[in-house]
Amino acid sequence: MLPHLTSLDDFRAALAAAPDADQASLAAAADRNGQLTKPPGALGRLEDLAVWYAGWRGDARPQITQPQVIVFAGNHGVTAQGVSAFPAEVTAQMVLNFEHGGAAINQLAKLAGARMDVQALDLDRPTGDFTQGPAMSEAELLDALKTGWNAVDASSDLLVVGEMGIGNTTPAAALACALFGGEADDWTGRGTGVDDAGLANKTRVVAEGVALHKASIKDGLDALGRLGGREIAAMAGAIAAARMLRIPVILDGFICSAAAACLIKTADGALDHTVAGHQSAEGAHAAVLEALGLEPLLSLGLRLGEGTGAALAIQVLKGAIACHSGMATFAEAGVSDG
Repeated sequence: MLPHLTSLDDFRAALAAAPDADQASLAAAADRNGQLTKPPGALGRLEDLAVWYAGWRGDARPQITQPQVIVFAGNHGVTAQGVSAFPAEVTAQMVLNFEHGGAAINQLAKLAGARMDVQALDLDRPTGDFTQGPAMSEAELLDALKTGWNAVDASSDLLVVGEMGIGNTTPAAALACALFGGEADDWTGRGTGVDDAGLANKTRVVAEGVALHKASIKDGLDALGRLGGREIAAMAGAIAAARMLRIPVILDGFICSAAAACLIKTADGALDHTVAGHQSAEGAHAAVLEALGLEPLLSLGLRLGEGTGAALAIQVLKGAIACHSGMATFAEAGVSDG
């Protein structure tokens, strides 16, 4: 049962008190892994993934049967600064495409046997231009967090969160810069494909936004409200809710990782229930993953968003669990273990 959120401090308190993995299940899964019919370590990282997943699910021999993919959509006032190669109307058009099953994420969610949900957040009311003031008020930030918080199905056993929001690599870059330091050009990339002049303009926008708000940012939630977006906040809310429910999460690309960074910069250990699904082609994603201490499962040059890389990585985690839970032990197979 998720606690009720009435303030940002409620969210902070929930993150700080979030449950950890079940140590008995971790130990039992590690013990089982050591008895399976294979040389020690022969399945490489799949073995670590299976034990990690078992710990969060509280089951030494788990299954993945009910994955959930949620795509959140939002619009950004900062697009008025010319930071995207596409107009903001595309966000709503793509939401319709998701709802009709026509996008890449629909295909990959279906392939993974995942339930897919789409949540559009006030598309007709973009966030504020963060070069002029905060992107969201505290009330708007809380509403967006709660949208994600309440979107997670408690019966799910794995979660992927994705996004759609024209211009949202700009707030993601601003969040990374504010939370991890460095210069705006360290974190700002071409997104959907701006040219050199567009990249220079986008970098200027990120630098101006961070300079305006940095003194007021004390934790990740402060950064999220001042520099983020509704769909980015909703992703953070969903990732946090999954932690409360001990549902493992596969993170997607640059924007999802920026949302996750807001959680780890609010409460230590807030991402222990997550793995990075992939490293995207957005230039700064590798640096964000390094800052988060996460190693991606895949690196395929994807830069679509929507949760596509993470949804594809469901197959890797399913493979890890299939081997861990389905293989025979040496004793069961009557095979000598040396």
